[in-house]
Amino acid sequence: MTLNGYTYRFGMSNLCPPMNIGPNTKNKALVVFSGGQDSTTCLYWALQNFDEVHALTFSYGQRHIIELESARLIAEMAGVTQDLIDLGPAFANLSSLTDTDQAIPASDSAGASNASAELPSTFVPGRNIVFLSLAASRAYVKGCDTIVIGVSQEDFAGYPDCRESFIKSMESAISNGLDKPIRIAAPLQNLSKKKTVELAVSLPGCMDALAFSTTCYNGQRPPCGNCNSCVLRAKGFAQAGIEDPLLEGVPSNARR
Repeated sequence: MTLNGYTYRFGMSNLCPPMNIGPNTKNKALVVFSGGQDSTTCLYWALQNFDEVHALTFSYGQRHIIELESARLIAEMAGVTQDLIDLGPAFANLSSLTDTDQAIPASDSAGASNASAELPSTFVPGRNIVFLSLAASRAYVKGCDTIVIGVSQEDFAGYPDCRESFIKSMESAISNGLDKPIRIAAPLQNLSKKKTVELAVSLPGCMDALAFSTTCYNGQRPPCGNCNSCVLRAKGFAQAGIEDPLLEGVPSNARR
């Protein structure tokens, strides 16, 4: 729908501002892309809403490092360019995600969506601050006016850097720091995992790509089924009444 010189495209939320469509304007987006369920959905959402899409992936010592291979494969499937930034030991031993001496908590102790509870050990302090700051630098150079990130405050483990207030604050800081308006689009911000699955189904090619995504914090295939990330993913597909493409072809007795 076009209104007052702007086009509003399918799936836009209040965190995804309208885009100018002047005759010489090419809308470009940079997707913070891990290779997981949410970022894969966001990548395919971006392909439907922008003229040019780039992916940016981070290696930060995550124990589920197989997600880097997922990201590479899915970026290739989507036909987008991908940059990989190695952050080395920047987050080493700060979280159970980056410290193999710590066990990944099971879902009953990881917390599902209670922001007032103690943060789970899987929280990596400062991760999204760093990711978005570096993404902004790349977006500036690439001429992208939008950064897309797959955070959600509906089905999250209390992470403060998944909240809408954080995203809005980072958007303001980035635009001020670069002296250039750069939007942060978070299309999943207010969606449950069920709604995220339904969105994925509506995006051409997304379900095929999700078959290669990595969500499990333990980096297992088939997924462990016990960590909070696995439980939320399984819950979303079950509530949507849709088979998770990651599990297609996996015998039921082999699923955890």
